[in-house]
This record gives sequence, structure tokens and C-alpha cells, in this order.
Amino acid sequence: MRAVVQRVVSSNVKVDGETTGEIDKGLLVLLGVGEDDTPKDTAYMVDKIVNLRIFEDEDEKMNLSLKDVGGELLVVSQFTLYGDCKKGRRPGFSDAARPDKADEYYIDFVNKARELGVKTETGKFQTHMMVELINDGPVTLLVDSKKNF
Repeated sequence: MRAVVQRVVSSNVKVDGETTGEIDKGLLVLLGVGEDDTPKDTAYMVDKIVNLRIFEDEDEKMNLSLKDVGGELLVVSQFTLYGDCKKGRRPGFSDAARPDKADEYYIDFVNKARELGVKTETGKFQTHMMVELINDGPVTLLVDSKKNF
């Protein structure tokens, strides 16, 4: 499982002009599911992202987590995080999970975050989405459950 995690002042996602998810201070998570992912990958990613210490404390050090600051999550499914650009000019997506598996793991990620008490909003799986954000910092991190980066 892979994620692009962006610390935001606010973010929203729209489908066909209608807002499906919107947050204030928190994290925008673009989430990709890999074909070889298991439930352990989901558990790892939720724990890692919710507890990443990337919010500033009173000394302006990144020392606080999303839970510490009462932040919110906006989770947007993005299979293109598994795009392989090593050969040619057109990315290949053979490492991305099939849609049925990806949707199941995406929903599981969202539910696990909510179970931790984090307000979690979403995009709409397998649709064309428009994502807006105001990145805070900017702070943008890559997280991979296989620890490839």
C-alpha cells in the first residue's frame, strides 16, 4: 500500500461538481492499493499515518501527530501511485490491485481510521475526482507499507 500524505490547512474532493469529502486542518491522503497487499498493510498504514509526528508543537518542531492536534483525514483512492514508469513513456499499472480488492482495502483503511476516532472524509472510488488543497508548510511525505521508500 502506498500513500502521498500532505499536511493541509483544508482540502476537499468533488465528483461531478458535488463535494464528497471536505476537511479542515489535517491530512490529505492519496491512497494506492497494491496487488500483493494484505490486511497487515492496511493496519500498518493507518497506524503510521494517524501517528506520524508532522504537526508543529509550541517550539515549532514537527513533534505532534494528527491525533495529538485533533486533525481530520481526507482519503482519496489513487491507483496511479502504482504506475511503473521505468520502461517507455506510458506507465504500467500491473502492480496496482484489481478494483474489487482496492475498494475493499480502501474502505477498510477509512473504517480503521474512524475506529481510532479520527474524522475521516472520502472521495468516491473509481470516479474522476477534483481534489483541492491548501498544503501547510508545504509538508508532503511518501509512505509505503513495504517500506520501499
